[in-house]
Amino acid sequence: MSPRYKKPRFCKCPFRKLRGQVFKPTGVPLTELELITVYRDELEAMCLCDIDNLTQEETGAKMGISRGTVQRLLEEGRRKVLTSIIKKQALVFQKEGNVSAKKKKCCKI
Repeated sequence: MSPRYKKPRFCKCPFRKLRGQVFKPTGVPLTELELITVYRDELEAMCLCDIDNLTQEETGAKMGISRGTVQRLLEEGRRKVLTSIIKKQALVFQKEGNVSAKKKKCCKI
């Protein structure tokens, strides 16, 4: 049985430029750090909920996904960011497979 199809997630344009960027502790070469990948949909969910103060329902509506999916994205994204800070690891920002550009204010990737 194949895995369940993932719905496309709509993300704002500012995150297009983050693809492939790395944030790391200063003074430590990247080759000596463990890398943690943060996907654009996780970053978008954290931005909408934590910075724009939207509810999970409002975030889900903006991204075209369910509230439960938003909750999972928030949990995973926050865990990755905190882990990287506490354990002094590098964050690498990447595109997830189902980020879509169907809405006007979304990225073309």
